[in-house]
Amino acid sequence: MSVDLDLAARLAQRALELCRIPSPIGQEAAIADWVERWANERYAPPEILRKSHSFVLGNLHDPRPAVLLVGHLDTVPPHPADAPPRIEGDRLHGLGASDMKGGLAVMLALAEDLPLKALPVNPLLLLYEREEGPYLESGLGPLFEAAPMLSKAKLGIALEPTDGAIQVGCVGSLHATLRFKGKSAHSARPWQGENAIHRAGPFLAELSQMPRREVPIDGFPFYEVFSVTRAQGGRARNVIPDELELNLNYRFAPGKSVAQAKDDVRALVGGRAEVEVTDEAPSGRVCTDNPLLAHLRSTSGFRAEAKQAWTDVARLSSMGVDAVNLGPGETAQAHQSRESAGIPAMAGVYEALAGFLRTAPT
Repeated sequence: MSVDLDLAARLAQRALELCRIPSPIGQEAAIADWVERWANERYAPPEILRKSHSFVLGNLHDPRPAVLLVGHLDTVPPHPADAPPRIEGDRLHGLGASDMKGGLAVMLALAEDLPLKALPVNPLLLLYEREEGPYLESGLGPLFEAAPMLSKAKLGIALEPTDGAIQVGCVGSLHATLRFKGKSAHSARPWQGENAIHRAGPFLAELSQMPRREVPIDGFPFYEVFSVTRAQGGRARNVIPDELELNLNYRFAPGKSVAQAKDDVRALVGGRAEVEVTDEAPSGRVCTDNPLLAHLRSTSGFRAEAKQAWTDVARLSSMGVDAVNLGPGETAQAHQSRESAGIPAMAGVYEALAGFLRTAPT
């Protein structure tokens, strides 16, 4: 596919400008103020809704079918190895380049370039804080509370990094603390106690041999997996530990509720440890029956695949909005030190979304 070099260069410069505004989670004020200044030049005051450091931009009362373009303003915290944002060749380097300031640049350019009031659908931009943290702290939920009519949107498109693919659905995520109990003793006389770490051994061995479980939905394979991601236990080098805490992360397929996922965790543990669920996020619906999604697939020519991760597609689903992920960033670059993104992909996603918005069926 040929790339409009002028468009690619313009998008890269905007993305670079955004990368130069640090916005690690919890520190989105500066980039939110930048967005507000940008919006004031392009939208009428009633079309700008700001809630803390999150925004809805566009006419919420427009009778045309609404399409939500969705992007988060925050990044993960910086890495000591990160370098200042810059452009080298056909790549943008900098924290957030792939996840997801390249996607934000595409959203803003679409709003600048397209005749928003003459399109067959009503594009609404949702830009929000705190996506990279716990589910309940995301700024997207408060936007829906402030503007409940958003739940009537016909399609949401989250411009998360997808390598230029349309990613449907998303797996749910549940974190639970597992506490294995034992009894302290001197490590020279371990028979006088019970080693909590040793007690967890059979469970960990079982997990290491557990294959991923494939769940096909509408022809898209999703995989359910259990992973221990943290372990903490022991008081001293010469003391038998009386407690071990493991963080268990369970990724579960669309169609399974959070309540069912909790039951799966408890069944897996089987009473061998205490279970405390610490964070939960629902899965996202696979909306292959949505006519706007069908049009996006046909006009863009992009491949469609399952989203084997969690994104706010799940939150949009829970609000009654069919949604997919489609963004120019690279999944392998998300959350990496020395993050980068390909510039031609920004132009490709821009052109695909512009064509979709201009011709969307109503």
